[in-house]
Amino acid sequence: MGRYAFWILAGALIFAAWLFWSTSNDQKSARDAYENSYVVPPLSPAAEAGRLAFNEACATCHGRDGSGGAGGPPLIDRIYEPSHHADDAFRLAISQGVRAHHWNFGDMPPQPGVGPEETETIIAFVRAVQAANGIE
Repeated sequence: MGRYAFWILAGALIFAAWLFWSTSNDQKSARDAYENSYVVPPLSPAAEAGRLAFNEACATCHGRDGSGGAGGPPLIDRIYEPSHHADDAFRLAISQGVRAHHWNFGDMPPQPGVGPEETETIIAFVRAVQAANGIE
């Protein structure tokens, strides 16, 4: 009897994990984030420079001010909170690209036109907007 209870519990846990990930990380989440407005707060000079750099280099895929677009997910989303995607994740994604793992947009290619200094301002911008919208 103990063996059956173990397999039932294991199956229930796997199903719960699948249900959580399939509903929280789907394209509907991206559409909802895109359709729902969020606050862009007054920005520090570095974050404002990051906003300009982001909108020039990243908005084609990720939408203006990180709102999400046809080619990439919104960055103003709990998936990208600092405890889950630290600043180094953004640095690596920009410099080396990243395989798709939360959304169905496909892989992100490296962005060789975005240098280290611009990368830091982009991160400052994204984090400022996230914080203003309760993503910390």
